[in-house]
Amino acid sequence: MKQKKISFQYTEFTSEKELSSELKELANSAKIIAKTAYSPYSKFNVGAAILLENGKIITGSNQENSAYPSGLCAERVALFYANSQYPDIAIKAIAIIAFHNKKELDQPVYPCGACRQVISESQSRQKKPIQVLFLGKKLIHYIENASNLLPLEFDKNSLNS
Repeated sequence: MKQKKISFQYTEFTSEKELSSELKELANSAKIIAKTAYSPYSKFNVGAAILLENGKIITGSNQENSAYPSGLCAERVALFYANSQYPDIAIKAIAIIAFHNKKELDQPVYPCGACRQVISESQSRQKKPIQVLFLGKKLIHYIENASNLLPLEFDKNSLNS
């Protein structure tokens, strides 16, 4: 038997002022789109903004449904749109923010497992790292490579084993 350890580094910021102008713009886009979320049940609005390599920003917000499994998270709304409309343009970064009862959360919120899988697949598909920015009012977390979100991922190699 062997014990193994998985770990990764991330950067923590205490203010958006510390971000590059490119990431500030992405963060602002995520904040704006979060206001369009349809979340009458949870009152939990999430916004995701994606920066493509060509400089275009794609956004998405969560969309709930009274039949709960039928809703969709902000990250997947944005990723599926980006991958369908711009299939040959790589995703450079994604920013994610959440509000509860219209109030920005102090701490960053992280993607659910399904969204982590879709981010991972998007990164695998383009063969380039995707940066991820998790926004909170008091803290911002940044990782350089989305593979850190799902270190033991299910990928195309899992299907061929």
